[in-house]
Order: sequence, then C-alpha cells, then structure tokens
Amino acid sequence: MSWSRLVLTLARRALVRIHEVASRRYVSPYHFAYVHTGLGENDLAIDWLERAVHDRVPGVHGVKGSFLFQSLRDEPRFLALLRSMNLESRAPGT
Repeated sequence: MSWSRLVLTLARRALVRIHEVASRRYVSPYHFAYVHTGLGENDLAIDWLERAVHDRVPGVHGVKGSFLFQSLRDEPRFLALLRSMNLESRAPGT
C-alpha cells in the first residue's frame, strides 16, 4: 500500500470513529471539517465549518489563519464564510 493510500485509509477510519463518538456525545463540527479537508472533500469541510459558525463553536474565527484549512482559501464558499464572519481576505489565498 502506498503512503498516500495509507494516510487516506487512516483518515477515513478517523472519520468513522468521530461519527461513532458523536452518536454518544457532542463533537465539534470543526473536527469533522479538519478530516474532510485532509481528505480533499472541500464541500463537506465547508458544510461542517458553516455548521460550526451557526453553532457559534469557540475558535471557529481562527479558520482564516489556520494551516489546517489552507486548501480551502480559494474556494468561493470558504471566502463567503469568511465574509459572513467579517474575516474576508483581501485577495484569494491570503
């Protein structure tokens, strides 16, 4: 198994585990967004970030500068989310 395939397999297992834990107790939508971003599932990641904003999850305002969400920085929905939080970037990718 290649390294990248192994990492994706582990990330998918982590996602399953997070869903299992969330069935018993609260798990921040932010955590789901982390994993979906890592899997390259940008639309799902942004769905979870939107939920985090809606739920007023502590720390969600750090998404603009977080390296964890760097791959989302040019996504129109991510930019719209930043605007909704008054965190709009000056230009895509910044």
